[in-house]
Amino acid sequence: ALALPQPAAVRSRPGRVWRWWNLLVSFAHSVLAGLWALFSLWHSPELLSNIQDGYSVSGHLLVCFSSGYFIHDTLDIIFNHQSRSSWEYLVHHAMAISAFVSLIITGRFLVAAVLLLLVEVSNIFLTVRMLLKMSNVPSPALYEANKYINLVMYFAFRLAPQAYLTWYFLRYVEVQGQGAFLTANLLLLDAMILMYFSRLLRSDFFPSLRKGSAGRDVDGEKFLID
Repeated sequence: ALALPQPAAVRSRPGRVWRWWNLLVSFAHSVLAGLWALFSLWHSPELLSNIQDGYSVSGHLLVCFSSGYFIHDTLDIIFNHQSRSSWEYLVHHAMAISAFVSLIITGRFLVAAVLLLLVEVSNIFLTVRMLLKMSNVPSPALYEANKYINLVMYFAFRLAPQAYLTWYFLRYVEVQGQGAFLTANLLLLDAMILMYFSRLLRSDFFPSLRKGSAGRDVDGEKFLID
């Protein structure tokens, strides 16, 4: 990330430099983890029939890898004094780290984690969207194309797996111990995803519905604000 050139729009605004580097690292994680999750499910489709106790070495390593990214990103936010503007990410990462560590230790629900990590396929295009906005890309057609691809990927790899896992946990998983903890995390994540989806729709498809964003400086904001 440090070796890649920065667009003029980023270099001219010091507050954007950290965010640009942080997003590039996030983009790299999304590409690796998203493709890894797809490969794990394609290579071992039988895992989908045993979400609670299914196991694969590839899936286990993927969860370890993504846990490492979440820990790294948390420390990056804190050490660069971005906690206030990126507090939502800190909440999300705390949920993800605690849930993933419990899966790594017990070896249960790893398939659920792999399904959740399909969200990283969607994050590829969401991160590209934010990078394009920050760099003031001169080609509106590129942003427009990514906007619609991003919406499709949001449904296919974020909303659909999340909805399926929520239904599965509420119907089949006992609400006690690890099952109760993961179900609570899942429901909180549902609320966050729906909130971000509404922001995305208002920003890219219904800009007239946006409130309180005019003139707001979001250079240090990591989450989807505009």
